[in-house]
Amino acid sequence: MPSNETDKALHARTRAIRAGRADNQNALAPILWATSTFTAASVAEARDLAVDTHSTRFYTRYGNPTVKAFEDAVADLEGTESARAFASGMGALSAIVLGLCSSGDHIVAQRQLYGGTQLLLQTACPRFGIEVTFVDGTEPGAFAEAVIAGRTMLVIAESPANPRLDVIDLAALGAIEGPMTVLDSTFATPLGQRPAEFGVDLVVHSATKAIAGHNDATIGVVAGSEELLEWLWNYAVLHGAVASPFDAMNALRGIRTLAVRLRQQTDTAAALADALAGHRAVEAVYYPGLASHPQHELAAGQMDLAGGLVTFDLKGGYEAGRAFTEEVRVVQFATSLGGPESLVTHPASTTHVSLMPAELETLCIGQGTVRFSAGLEHTDDVVADVVRALDRIDPSAR
Repeated sequence: MPSNETDKALHARTRAIRAGRADNQNALAPILWATSTFTAASVAEARDLAVDTHSTRFYTRYGNPTVKAFEDAVADLEGTESARAFASGMGALSAIVLGLCSSGDHIVAQRQLYGGTQLLLQTACPRFGIEVTFVDGTEPGAFAEAVIAGRTMLVIAESPANPRLDVIDLAALGAIEGPMTVLDSTFATPLGQRPAEFGVDLVVHSATKAIAGHNDATIGVVAGSEELLEWLWNYAVLHGAVASPFDAMNALRGIRTLAVRLRQQTDTAAALADALAGHRAVEAVYYPGLASHPQHELAAGQMDLAGGLVTFDLKGGYEAGRAFTEEVRVVQFATSLGGPESLVTHPASTTHVSLMPAELETLCIGQGTVRFSAGLEHTDDVVADVVRALDRIDPSAR
């Protein structure tokens, strides 16, 4: 069912059910176009398809109907003109950086970033002659003050940020003039916040996580204006990190249930955050929905839901972090997030393992820091499992 003006007036959770169906005809489920290659009726048609950024029936590295359906759905939910899918979230982010920046350009990025993003900016960018300045994304005006007129090409932010769920001011980010602004909105999802409404130019997701939501797809996506996405399309074709039709189909299926999954995950995360805040083995809890979160009021003003992620610092450092992640039973130990299973991970050993001790300290990621991702189990079971594990590792309880 194609989107129309009536659809645009519907709530986002309703549009999530209807989006990405323009090429479905009368099929309810996403159609899988499991082909790498399409035939052409003539040389002239083949030439037109080869240069058309909207072509979905030329060669799947250029475009594919199943992938396009997923892209359309994300663009619909983000409120942008277009979207482009990639083989992973890092594929999407790499395409933005390397597709839009050249030697001599400058990037401003926040310090509070996923470890892979930070490593890309710290190691790959200098090799290509791209200078990067890191700032504290929670400090008012920090992004704008670091912009170098005529040189800064991108301002890259992440909110809520991995792993401590720092929240940045989206309106301030979107108001920066000159460079293109980019927000990694993976933790929030399009149903948690819509950065484009605040003026952000490009929104990137590791759709592997909550968007696809079932731990069976590896896929990334960038949403933004038609002009910027056409520019990225040209680089994406050369870059080659394009989305698989199989993963796009699974991700589109995930979008259909995103609203109910995100609500359940948010409820569980909020209940766990409350329980953690009063536990003697816990030093600090970070959750945008808690009044104690440094950017709680900001998050409440720009996010529809606080989300399913909670991060906390355990007393006892590395040994406490190790013991806890190995002690949980209902909750499982894995590095991903946003799926049906509740997961915990130890950022210093996994998502941010590439950072030096001084860098971890700057980001306030300790050896006892644990990141929790709420799944779809009963909230009481999850909270009870975490509290039981904390009681088991807490020396003062013995």
